[in-house]
Amino acid sequence: MFNPQIIGHRAVRERLLERCGSERLGGSLLFIGPDGVGKRRVAMELAQRELCFRRSACGECQGCLMFQGDLPVELPNLLRIAPEGKAGLIRIGAIRGDDLVEGGVIQWAHRAPPPRCHRWILVEDAHRLNGASANMLLKTLEEPPEGTRFLLVTHRPDAMLPTIRSRCERVAFRPLAPDELWTVAQRAGWAEPERAPWTALAAGTLRYLEPEAFRRAAAQLEAWIAVAGGGSYTAAGAALLPDKESAASQGEQVGQSLELLLLLLSDVARFREGKPLRLAPWAAGIERLAGSALELHRPQARIFDAQRNLIRNPSPDTLLREIALAL
Repeated sequence: MFNPQIIGHRAVRERLLERCGSERLGGSLLFIGPDGVGKRRVAMELAQRELCFRRSACGECQGCLMFQGDLPVELPNLLRIAPEGKAGLIRIGAIRGDDLVEGGVIQWAHRAPPPRCHRWILVEDAHRLNGASANMLLKTLEEPPEGTRFLLVTHRPDAMLPTIRSRCERVAFRPLAPDELWTVAQRAGWAEPERAPWTALAAGTLRYLEPEAFRRAAAQLEAWIAVAGGGSYTAAGAALLPDKESAASQGEQVGQSLELLLLLLSDVARFREGKPLRLAPWAAGIERLAGSALELHRPQARIFDAQRNLIRNPSPDTLLREIALAL
């Protein structure tokens, strides 16, 4: 009864399946947890199971094939809302107008679902709803039409409107276990000699399955090690700044860079306390930082503040330079 391509989160998936089968699943769910752990895929599994010819999300039948590859915005029982543009925001046109689907999202939500199906509306990176689009959804989230389920997915619930969060039931996801993580990595072509650095940098997520994404993250970590050790931000900044050719928004890319810095600072603290390192392949650089006068609390506080306001920040270079000066 589960998609064989999805690794991990078995307890969460079993609970969702049981509640869906007994019609006890809430109308508005908020999937929260680290970025890149599979929240979106678990959300889509609910819709995939309904269109699967075996009703099991088998991954092989014609119904399941619709959920593979580059998914369209609309499937018979699924509508996907995602951030767009360089700002990476979900704008009101996608909710109210015809930008996403004819008649808009709210009209789509009120249509009758296909036989033996629900209508699933998946909001990806729900923290990217701008104020107007979030407010437009409030009433519908509070009282979804019969047969319609909203699935909001985010790794930044703190960045969402409190009124949105209060209307949704939370479903929490944890990082993947190391063995689960490596099973997915091997499927993607990673080899055993790469296991230690890849697993350490992934930190329980699948954000770096693509080799280029991993190389970029490793370069950013090494740049932060250099800056924290007294090196010039000007020399290291090129690795830290967003890639303008990337499909990911600037805010998303800066956020990942800041998370790497937090992971680094956490490991410096762990080394000072005699605890095992999470970033063991970079132990030499971490040991140097741990033996220096590097202060941790001030830059960590500055990073947390930047993360809370990341969507509004207009200049990645200015923000990253300020973070570097706090080190």
